[in-house]
Amino acid sequence: MRASEIRALFAVASRPEVVSLAGGMPYLEGLPLDVIGEMAQRVIATRGTTALQYGSGQGDETLREQILEVMRLERIEAHPDDVVVTTGSQQALDLVTRLFINPGDVVVAEAPSYVGALGVFRAYQADVVHVPLDQDGLVPEALEDALTALAREGRRVKFLYTVPNFHNPAGVSLSAARRPQILEIARRHGVLVLEDNPYGLLGFEGEPLPALRSLDEDGVIYLGSFSKTFAPGYRVGWAVAPHAIREKLVLASESAILCPSNASQLAISAYLATCDWRGQIKAFRELYRERRDAMVGALAEHLPRATWTVPDGGFYTWVRLPEGLDAKAMLPRAVTARVAYVPGTAFYADGQGSDHMRLSFCFPTPERIREGVRRLAGVISSESELVDLFGVAPGDGGTSIESPSPDLA
Repeated sequence: MRASEIRALFAVASRPEVVSLAGGMPYLEGLPLDVIGEMAQRVIATRGTTALQYGSGQGDETLREQILEVMRLERIEAHPDDVVVTTGSQQALDLVTRLFINPGDVVVAEAPSYVGALGVFRAYQADVVHVPLDQDGLVPEALEDALTALAREGRRVKFLYTVPNFHNPAGVSLSAARRPQILEIARRHGVLVLEDNPYGLLGFEGEPLPALRSLDEDGVIYLGSFSKTFAPGYRVGWAVAPHAIREKLVLASESAILCPSNASQLAISAYLATCDWRGQIKAFRELYRERRDAMVGALAEHLPRATWTVPDGGFYTWVRLPEGLDAKAMLPRAVTARVAYVPGTAFYADGQGSDHMRLSFCFPTPERIREGVRRLAGVISSESELVDLFGVAPGDGGTSIESPSPDLA
């Protein structure tokens, strides 16, 4: 087990003089905190003996029914018994990995991939094999080639891990045309799909894409969370799984935590029952779209030699640095210049990605985003001059994901 590169940044990035483009913290000032405070008080006053007591290992039944309503926005039809409430979707990710992985088993994951998932896979001694992304998400032909090669080598693939919507860190989404292709390839190779979807309702344009789970109930485990669409402090997520897997998930959860927090579940349930949660999601979408626009506008103004993804939702853009720069080596100088980001190496199991960085636009104001990119551009300009003068060796290389040109960013 190793420390997360993002967690290691928190102490520095939380300083007020540092513009943090690193962590993916939701902008909670956009919530009606007075209403939520009164609601939480009512929950304790009227249902305190339940809220403060042990509960079901599978989660509160009323909340599980409400989760079905949330998932219908992405065309998922399920039964409350299919849902297992967890302590954030991160716990669900850990439980699924715990159930399926023996040391040396293979997890296929996108390149790049969510750093929190890579940490879980590493802890259970899985062997992560990366498959590339492009502007339309996971590349079906590359997945087919990887699974065929692994089968030829006799290596056991337990599941495909994917973040199909507004990917962390890449910012891209799996296209509607590719979704059935990916599922068909996984089905043909006998590989379970683990769909991690914290950002799916936070698209900036149009209706949410159908979840992979909506297209294949038997071959997909779906992970959801209220951390991005409501508040991460409650630590409430969930998994939707086929029956046999669901039963094992409940047993694994009970052995890990006995039960998820009743107080958190009842607070979330009261919020869904009494507040305009759909309107709140719409407000978040508009707020994050404004921040996305500030980010890509600042990148176009200050970093013409870099390329980046232009996300249609979520929290992140994925930036490819000018040739010769190493994002990890450059980070201490960026922190000295009072700006923070996450180096691309955090998002690979094999050490690649040094020529990329993840920039988060969800938390800072648009003004702070523009200032952070301006500071970052100064660091990159200084580093580029050193490369031009002394020929510093380029990084390890990254993925093919980038905006076609800065003009389009």
